[in-house]
Amino acid sequence: MSRIKETFARLGAQHKTALIPFITAGDPDAQMTVEILHGLVAAGADIIELGVPFSDPMADGPAIQRANERALQRHLNLQDVLAIVLAFRATNATTPIVLMGYANPVEHMGYGAFAQAAAIAGVDGVLLVDLPPEESVADIMAAVGIDTIFLLSPTTSDARIRLVAQRASGFVYYVSLKGVTGSASLDIAEVARRIPAIRESCDLPVGVGFGVRDAETAAAIAQFADAVVIGSRIVEEIERSPREQIVANLTSFVAGVRAAMDASQ
Repeated sequence: MSRIKETFARLGAQHKTALIPFITAGDPDAQMTVEILHGLVAAGADIIELGVPFSDPMADGPAIQRANERALQRHLNLQDVLAIVLAFRATNATTPIVLMGYANPVEHMGYGAFAQAAAIAGVDGVLLVDLPPEESVADIMAAVGIDTIFLLSPTTSDARIRLVAQRASGFVYYVSLKGVTGSASLDIAEVARRIPAIRESCDLPVGVGFGVRDAETAAAIAQFADAVVIGSRIVEEIERSPREQIVANLTSFVAGVRAAMDASQ
């Protein structure tokens, strides 16, 4: 059983929703990224999405785009991201790490080589935004014990949900609105209406993200989703915090979100 599956099984038994914060690897730098990962876990994160810096992150809003630019200015590449995961694993062998990014850096390394290197580093899941299920490398990842996660959107048809369900493992990620990460105007009632339809075609846990910016929204979504993903709001906190305050500020924010989610269940 993968770490992701184990995590959802444990939380399900406790009637709790997973909290999945997102950060961009290398923002503000590689060393601080490892410290942030540990801080997020201490604050109550169950799974962490670690963004792989890319020059054209088309699904991401301005905050995460700027984080990508900052990391790339430091010449951080995919091998550096894997080194960050390996450093995190030196003292944390339980918290799942999902790499979220785009196909180009992985294709440049080679899917087989990437899968092997990611498994050695301790990666648990991979979400490549621009790689559809028809071109999935799920079999390559599964061979080394890594889950392949796909996005679903408000416009995804039932037939396509079934296709994703056949290829995905770990969980599926429901994009809660039509737009990029960090967009506003999240309609919680509409998301709540959509999740049961997804469950009819897919028996994997369903995480919700792309519009969650505060504890109140996270708590509302936690009442019907299996996981809540928060990205842009956390990346903005990194961007505006003095370096010496980054971990403390993130820990405080994420702990507040965790408390609100738990209180709602």
